[in-house]
Amino acid sequence: MAPEQTRELRAVERLKQWSEFQAVMAASSVARTPHFVLHEWRHADKAFTGPGFEKTPALFAEGMLMLGAVTPKRWAKHAVTRNLIKRQIHHVCASFKGRLKPTAYVVRLRTGFDRKHFVSASSLTLKHAVRAELTQLFEKIAVT
Repeated sequence: MAPEQTRELRAVERLKQWSEFQAVMAASSVARTPHFVLHEWRHADKAFTGPGFEKTPALFAEGMLMLGAVTPKRWAKHAVTRNLIKRQIHHVCASFKGRLKPTAYVVRLRTGFDRKHFVSASSLTLKHAVRAELTQLFEKIAVT
């Protein structure tokens, strides 16, 4: 099976534990847009040794595309808005899954959308604006 075909067969897993989010966000950001930041987990190149090395489980599965979405209440006051943004993050990532390196990513909302411009907490215009910006974000790191 060709590497392109195996990359397409992988599912996008979601990060669930706060320690996973922290590990990915500890790395520097790899892409930014006016409202979002994308963090990518990078495996350390140096070898780890010691008595506890064998007992320490790997944080992320090798060859698995994983994604976490962080939408703070500070920037999206309504739960409806936070959920809309998270759904768009996961949807756009799923559309790019064949073009992303198989590692862990976190997309973080870094500033709020203007409430004067987007009156409704969940509207089609907000949905399209979020999706367009997320597409730009993932285009910056997509492998062609």
